[in-house]
Amino acid sequence: MPDAPPLAPHGPLPEGGTVRPMTRWGTPVMHRPQATVTAYDDELRALAADMVATMYAADGVGLAACQIGVDLAVFVFDCPDESGQHTVGIVCNPVLTLPEGKDRQLDDSEEGCLSFPGAFVECARPDFASVSGTGLDGEPVSFSGDGLLARCLQHETDHTLGTVFGDRLSTKQRKKLQKAHDKTADEFPPDWPA
Repeated sequence: MPDAPPLAPHGPLPEGGTVRPMTRWGTPVMHRPQATVTAYDDELRALAADMVATMYAADGVGLAACQIGVDLAVFVFDCPDESGQHTVGIVCNPVLTLPEGKDRQLDDSEEGCLSFPGAFVECARPDFASVSGTGLDGEPVSFSGDGLLARCLQHETDHTLGTVFGDRLSTKQRKKLQKAHDKTADEFPPDWPA
Protein backbone atom coordinates (compact mmCIF):
# COMPACT_ATOMS: atom_id res chain seq x y z
CA MET A 1 0.00 0.00 0.00
CA PRO A 2 1.51 3.38 -0.95
CA ASP A 3 2.28 5.92 1.77
CA ALA A 4 -0.59 8.29 2.47
CA PRO A 5 0.12 11.75 1.07
CA PRO A 6 1.44 14.14 3.71
CA LEU A 7 -0.98 16.37 5.56
CA ALA A 8 0.22 19.94 5.14
CA PRO A 9 -2.39 21.96 7.04
CA HIS A 10 -0.19 25.06 6.88
CA GLY A 11 1.18 24.61 3.35
CA PRO A 12 3.99 22.51 1.86
CA LEU A 13 7.59 22.52 3.06
CA PRO A 14 9.94 24.88 1.20
CA GLU A 15 12.09 23.29 -1.51
CA GLY A 16 15.40 24.08 -3.19
CA GLY A 17 17.56 24.21 -0.06
CA THR A 18 21.17 23.15 0.35
CA VAL A 19 22.10 20.11 2.43
CA ARG A 20 24.28 21.20 5.35
CA PRO A 21 26.53 19.16 7.68
CA MET A 22 24.84 17.97 10.88
CA THR A 23 25.84 19.72 14.11
CA ARG A 24 26.64 17.13 16.79
CA TRP A 25 25.87 16.80 20.48
CA GLY A 26 28.57 18.54 22.49
CA THR A 27 28.52 21.65 20.28
CA PRO A 28 27.40 24.59 22.49
CA VAL A 29 24.46 25.60 20.24
CA MET A 30 22.90 22.16 20.88
CA HIS A 31 22.79 22.66 24.65
CA ARG A 32 21.29 26.12 25.19
CA PRO A 33 17.83 27.60 24.58
CA GLN A 34 17.60 28.96 21.05
CA ALA A 35 16.98 32.59 20.07
CA THR A 36 13.36 33.57 19.42
CA VAL A 37 12.39 33.97 15.75
CA THR A 38 11.45 37.64 15.28
CA ALA A 39 12.03 38.21 11.54
CA TYR A 40 9.83 36.32 9.05
CA ASP A 41 11.88 37.08 5.97
CA ASP A 42 13.74 35.55 3.02
CA GLU A 43 16.61 34.58 5.33
CA LEU A 44 14.23 32.49 7.47
CA ARG A 45 12.70 30.90 4.34
CA ALA A 46 16.17 30.03 3.01
CA LEU A 47 17.13 28.51 6.39
CA ALA A 48 13.92 26.43 6.44
CA ALA A 49 14.62 25.17 2.90
CA ASP A 50 18.15 24.13 3.95
CA MET A 51 16.73 22.39 7.03
CA VAL A 52 14.21 20.47 4.90
CA ALA A 53 16.92 19.41 2.41
CA THR A 54 19.21 18.32 5.25
CA MET A 55 16.44 16.40 7.05
CA TYR A 56 15.60 14.43 3.89
CA ALA A 57 19.28 13.80 3.03
CA ALA A 58 19.75 12.33 6.52
CA ASP A 59 16.53 10.24 6.32
CA GLY A 60 15.15 12.08 9.34
CA VAL A 61 11.56 12.88 10.32
CA GLY A 62 12.37 16.23 11.94
CA LEU A 63 15.19 18.76 12.24
CA ALA A 64 15.75 21.82 14.42
CA ALA A 65 17.84 24.82 13.31
CA CYS A 66 20.48 24.14 16.00
CA GLN A 67 21.15 20.81 14.25
CA ILE A 68 22.69 22.73 11.37
CA GLY A 69 24.41 25.14 13.75
CA VAL A 70 21.85 27.98 13.69
CA ASP A 71 20.75 29.49 17.02
CA LEU A 72 17.07 29.98 16.22
CA ALA A 73 13.95 28.38 17.75
CA VAL A 74 12.52 26.72 14.65
CA PHE A 75 12.06 23.15 13.44
CA VAL A 76 10.77 21.36 10.34
CA PHE A 77 9.24 17.90 10.19
CA ASP A 78 7.74 15.27 7.90
CA CYS A 79 6.61 12.49 10.18
CA PRO A 80 3.99 9.71 10.32
CA ASP A 81 1.55 9.28 13.20
CA GLU A 82 0.34 5.95 14.65
CA SER A 83 -1.88 5.33 11.59
CA GLY A 84 0.92 6.02 9.07
CA GLN A 85 -0.49 9.38 7.96
CA HIS A 86 2.39 11.82 7.38
CA THR A 87 2.16 15.43 8.55
CA VAL A 88 4.64 18.05 7.36
CA GLY A 89 5.25 21.42 8.93
CA ILE A 90 7.46 24.22 10.18
CA VAL A 91 7.15 25.66 13.68
CA CYS A 92 8.90 28.81 14.91
CA ASN A 93 9.00 29.50 18.67
CA PRO A 94 7.22 26.22 19.51
CA VAL A 95 5.17 25.74 22.68
CA LEU A 96 4.51 22.11 23.64
CA THR A 97 1.33 20.88 25.33
CA LEU A 98 1.23 17.35 26.75
CA PRO A 99 -1.65 15.34 28.25
CA GLU A 100 -1.94 15.35 32.03
CA GLY A 101 -3.53 13.11 34.65
CA LYS A 102 -5.40 10.03 33.42
CA ASP A 103 -4.97 11.14 29.76
CA ARG A 104 -1.18 10.86 30.06
CA GLN A 105 0.06 7.52 28.69
CA LEU A 106 3.76 6.87 28.17
CA ASP A 107 5.22 5.31 25.03
CA ASP A 108 8.71 3.88 25.53
CA SER A 109 9.58 3.31 21.86
CA GLU A 110 13.09 3.74 20.54
CA GLU A 111 14.35 7.23 19.82
CA GLY A 112 17.38 8.54 17.95
CA CYS A 113 18.82 11.91 16.98
CA LEU A 114 20.43 13.00 13.71
CA SER A 115 22.94 14.97 15.79
CA PHE A 116 24.03 11.72 17.48
CA PRO A 117 23.67 9.46 14.44
CA GLY A 118 23.44 5.70 14.27
CA ALA A 119 22.18 5.18 17.82
CA PHE A 120 18.71 4.39 19.16
CA VAL A 121 17.44 3.51 22.64
CA GLU A 122 14.05 3.42 24.37
CA CYS A 123 12.95 6.78 25.75
CA ALA A 124 9.61 7.14 27.56
CA ARG A 125 7.53 10.09 26.39
CA PRO A 126 3.80 10.90 26.42
CA ASP A 127 2.06 9.14 23.50
CA PHE A 128 0.27 12.32 22.35
CA ALA A 129 1.57 15.85 21.90
CA SER A 130 0.47 19.23 20.55
CA VAL A 131 2.73 22.06 19.46
CA SER A 132 1.74 25.61 18.62
CA GLY A 133 3.87 28.45 17.32
CA THR A 134 4.21 30.45 14.14
CA GLY A 135 4.85 29.53 10.53
CA LEU A 136 7.25 31.05 8.00
CA ASP A 137 5.08 34.14 7.55
CA GLY A 138 4.47 34.65 11.26
CA GLU A 139 0.98 33.11 11.04
CA PRO A 140 -0.24 30.93 13.94
CA VAL A 141 0.31 27.19 13.39
CA SER A 142 -0.48 24.13 15.48
CA PHE A 143 0.10 20.43 15.06
CA SER A 144 -0.85 17.43 17.19
CA GLY A 145 -0.59 13.72 16.90
CA ASP A 146 0.22 10.34 18.35
CA GLY A 147 2.81 7.66 17.61
CA LEU A 148 6.10 8.79 16.08
CA LEU A 149 4.61 12.24 15.36
CA ALA A 150 4.04 12.83 19.10
CA ARG A 151 7.65 11.81 19.78
CA CYS A 152 8.96 14.02 16.96
CA LEU A 153 7.08 17.13 18.14
CA GLN A 154 8.47 16.64 21.66
CA HIS A 155 12.02 15.85 20.45
CA GLU A 156 12.22 18.89 18.14
CA THR A 157 10.69 21.28 20.68
CA ASP A 158 13.30 20.00 23.17
CA HIS A 159 16.04 21.04 20.70
CA THR A 160 14.74 24.62 20.67
CA LEU A 161 15.07 24.59 24.49
CA GLY A 162 18.64 23.27 24.44
CA THR A 163 17.67 19.73 25.50
CA VAL A 164 18.90 16.64 23.63
CA PHE A 165 17.07 13.38 24.24
CA GLY A 166 20.17 11.94 25.91
CA ASP A 167 19.44 14.41 28.73
CA ARG A 168 16.20 12.47 29.36
CA LEU A 169 17.91 9.07 29.71
CA SER A 170 19.17 7.14 32.70
CA THR A 171 22.95 6.72 32.97
CA LYS A 172 22.59 3.08 31.86
CA GLN A 173 20.56 4.02 28.76
CA ARG A 174 22.97 6.82 27.93
CA LYS A 175 25.88 4.36 28.02
CA LYS A 176 23.97 2.01 25.73
CA LEU A 177 23.31 4.93 23.34
CA GLN A 178 26.99 5.98 23.39
CA LYS A 179 28.10 2.43 22.60
CA ALA A 180 25.71 2.20 19.61
CA HIS A 181 26.87 5.61 18.38
CA ASP A 182 30.56 4.71 18.67
CA LYS A 183 29.99 1.45 16.77
CA THR A 184 28.61 3.29 13.70
CA ALA A 185 30.69 6.50 13.94
CA ASP A 186 32.68 5.69 10.76
CA GLU A 187 29.44 5.71 8.72
CA PHE A 188 28.82 9.35 9.68
CA PRO A 189 31.81 11.57 8.76
CA PRO A 190 31.91 15.15 10.15
CA ASP A 191 30.31 16.62 7.00
CA TRP A 192 27.42 14.08 6.96
CA PRO A 193 24.91 14.18 5.27
CA ALA A 194 26.26 16.98 3.00
